[in-house]
Amino acid sequence: MNKEKEIAEVMKILKKNRNKFTTPVVTEVANVTESPYQVLISCLLSLRTLDATTAKVSERLFKVAKTPRQMNKLSLRQLAKIIRPVNYYRTKSKRIRQISKEILQKYKGKVPDDFDTLMKFKGVGRKTANIVMVYGFGKQGLPIDTHCHRIPNRLGWIKTKTPEQTEKELRKILPKTYWHDFNDLFVQFGQNICRPAGPKCDACPVRKCCKYQKTRS
Repeated sequence: MNKEKEIAEVMKILKKNRNKFTTPVVTEVANVTESPYQVLISCLLSLRTLDATTAKVSERLFKVAKTPRQMNKLSLRQLAKIIRPVNYYRTKSKRIRQISKEILQKYKGKVPDDFDTLMKFKGVGRKTANIVMVYGFGKQGLPIDTHCHRIPNRLGWIKTKTPEQTEKELRKILPKTYWHDFNDLFVQFGQNICRPAGPKCDACPVRKCCKYQKTRS
């Protein structure tokens, strides 16, 4: 099977199995709120934090502040107290406050729908900017987290050492029709089946396409 057909087959199978697993928290926020700002904030909260924790903290925070203006009315201490369960909550509190302030002052309270502009915010990297573009605005992007980096390498689609390299290479081989679903599907798959340690190869629905699984046999 050539790479193009293999990619199509894997994406088809993962889509078919997506309802077996919990939707990643940032995708769920996008589906429920349709708010680029809340997608951005929930993504910032999720960094180095489990999805279950991010979901609870996001829900708690958005009950109090769901817009940049409301967020800026919270003191730094109030914000830190609300988001304390997430990792690096003090740093995240400062960044959320600063980004919210910049959105109000520079962009009239609206999250900019431009990738390069999003990258100018302190604390926003390529993954976060791509997530906001895809799930906040419905535009093209390829958010690459640890799962989206690890799994294409295991499948043998690419050979890369960093998420940045992975994004660059996937942009060359992954048809754009799959870009919107890619992060969602591969995060689900990575959290539940193709885990960093102890991958469930015996239960993997795409094992026939996987180079990593074959090397372990």
